[in-house]
Amino acid sequence: MLDIFRTRLHQGMRTMAWPDGDPPPLPDRFRGRPELSNEPCPGNCRQCLSACPTGALETNDAGKLRLDMGKCLFCGACETACAAGRVRFTREFRLGAIRRGDLVVHPGDALPAVRSHHEASRLFSRSLKLREVSAGGCNACEADCNVLGTVGWDLGRFGISFVASPRHADGILVTGPVPENMHLALLKTWEAVPSPKVCIVVGSCAIAGGPFAGHDAVHDGVPSDVIPVDLFVPGCPPHPLTILEALLAFLGRV
Repeated sequence: MLDIFRTRLHQGMRTMAWPDGDPPPLPDRFRGRPELSNEPCPGNCRQCLSACPTGALETNDAGKLRLDMGKCLFCGACETACAAGRVRFTREFRLGAIRRGDLVVHPGDALPAVRSHHEASRLFSRSLKLREVSAGGCNACEADCNVLGTVGWDLGRFGISFVASPRHADGILVTGPVPENMHLALLKTWEAVPSPKVCIVVGSCAIAGGPFAGHDAVHDGVPSDVIPVDLFVPGCPPHPLTILEALLAFLGRV
């Protein structure tokens, strides 16, 4: 037992200081919030549009770009294809939004002015229990949600935790494109959560179907006409820091 205590003292604090201190270092290949140029496309080559596998990048009649982070896989193909540098992925990890429209980025856009949910902040700011539903996900978003429970991230210090039963939850956290075989299970899980409750969707699959969008076997993410979504966390998958920051902003904690 004494050896265990000595080892822990030698290791020191292993939980990150953020949000009271600096955020943890992000990997070199991290792609965060996209930044779009307002400059017209020289030659109208449209290479960046053709490179996007999900149609997340579009132009309007004036040739101005817009990028839907809800559809975006953050693969960087558009950035690589655009020789003019009109598309660039920054290191900004704050991506969560409470309105679907706030995921659409235009040239010159900043972070949404409102990122906290008033009712959720009032009810759940000190204690939020979530039932995670993996609705056909590849396990990438699921893994980045689960890692928040490790000692390095310690999600529980904020009063947020995952529970086994929807009856014990304040809401659901959904990942995956919601295939037909998970559709009814998702609806039943949502119905089993007592009101008031929240729905949080994590990853491009859960928001808009991801690379499976339009396929007959999936519902292109959480059916918002049946389950009202309160928080969107884009990414493929979103970094654990992005997920944690979105949850804390949603609750008015950062």
